[in-house]
Amino acid sequence: MKSASISKAILAVSIFLAASAFAADSHKGNFQLSSPAQVSGKQIPAGDYVAKWDGTGPEVQVNIVKDGRTVATVPAKLVQLDAKADQDAAELKNGSNGSRQLTTLRFSGKKYSLEIAPAAAQANNQSGDGMK
Repeated sequence: MKSASISKAILAVSIFLAASAFAADSHKGNFQLSSPAQVSGKQIPAGDYVAKWDGTGPEVQVNIVKDGRTVATVPAKLVQLDAKADQDAAELKNGSNGSRQLTTLRFSGKKYSLEIAPAAAQANNQSGDGMK
């Protein structure tokens, strides 16, 4: 009887540790867009967002979330920084068609950034037309 209780306790601890290990690979960071931007070929409005991704990289899939709803999913590269970022930051670049493209996300107190894949590279990867 006593060994059954011990076995159940060990099983419960094992399940808890396994769940914790999976949760440890889930990451998120907040950022703000002061103007509309293109993300993964989709225009998203100015506002507060959360970037969520699983894994430690270097290649990750990032979900861009606003008000609990995913508005875009984009491939990104997790890049180690020399120093911790002093604030959350979203970098934008002017696209060839005049639109503002989201290119990089940095998060306060973190020593990494997310480099968002350019829309043209995403289109090639998704269509399978990329060179091999």
